[in-house]
Amino acid sequence: MKKATAIAKKSGSSQEKDGASPSRLIDARIEELSDWRGEMLARVRTLIRQAEPDVVEEWKWRGVPVWERAGIICTGETYKNVVKLTFAKGASLEDPSGLFNSSLDGNTRRAIDFHEGDEIDEEALKALIRGAVALNTSRRATVRPAGSGKKSSSA
Repeated sequence: MKKATAIAKKSGSSQEKDGASPSRLIDARIEELSDWRGEMLARVRTLIRQAEPDVVEEWKWRGVPVWERAGIICTGETYKNVVKLTFAKGASLEDPSGLFNSSLDGNTRRAIDFHEGDEIDEEALKALIRGAVALNTSRRATVRPAGSGKKSSSA
């Protein structure tokens, strides 16, 4: 937990004024929903943690759970009729199981809308999580910070 908090402080976006950790804020969101949406968000969160044990939980944009590893993996937003899991670089991910069912027109993000009663293809979702982490870590390794004096070759 200390690792996640230390990283969260660097980003400057996760700690609320009361000092609650992002993980505790996500716990509170799940509890306050107290219906199928809370159950779905909790289940998705568990699957994310299983797929990527080193995931860092964040709390951004005035109350959105965010899961990161070398960049944003996905966000978990809750609405009246849907729990939306948005993958930051979803358009670049393989989705052989066809989980993405929302935000399909954009060039970057893709989302999965979960409705009440939906079943989760757990293995397919974990594969998407792992794919997002692999994409984040591969790009982080090849992209150099601006001003480093070195350019990555495109040959």
